Amino acid sequence: MVVETPAGSNRVLRYDARHNDFRPALRAGVEQRVDFLPYPANAGFIPSTRLPASKLHPLGRPQPAIVLAESQPPGTVLEVLPLALLLLDNGGEMQSVVLTVPARPSQRNLSVTSWQELVAHYPAARETLRLWYQHTGEPGEVRVVGWRGPEAAEQQIRLARN
Repeated sequence: MVVETPAGSNRVLRYDARHNDFRPALRAGVEQRVDFLPYPANAGFIPSTRLPASKLHPLGRPQPAIVLAESQPPGTVLEVLPLALLLLDNGGEMQSVVLTVPARPSQRNLSVTSWQELVAHYPAARETLRLWYQHTGEPGEVRVVGWRGPEAAEQQIRLARN
């Protein structure tokens, strides 16, 4: 996974391949910021993936992912273990985010390697992420549709690689 926006930030950063740099995401020409609590995890994408073009992303984009770990600077590349797939309705457009943890035990801040362990040991994590995502856009714009297990996350990554 490539980190774009570090955990703890309210600024939304995106990788700009033309400039090989991480730049503020723009919305209607204005720098996009999360007008809520800062990112609870490092947000970024799975390299070598491409989702189809859509209304919100006319050029397509890589598969979004978050990693539950200490804050990492933009551009950090982490080997990760997919735990789950978060399904979102963003203004009528279905989106997915792969929830991960670092593959290296020394990089983990949670001692989990599976969705079942996360839900069992940190039951509030799922609700925290749901609430955070629901408050990232305009009121009522983003809705959490549901969660799928690691098989769905891995399948989504495979599909985005084709």
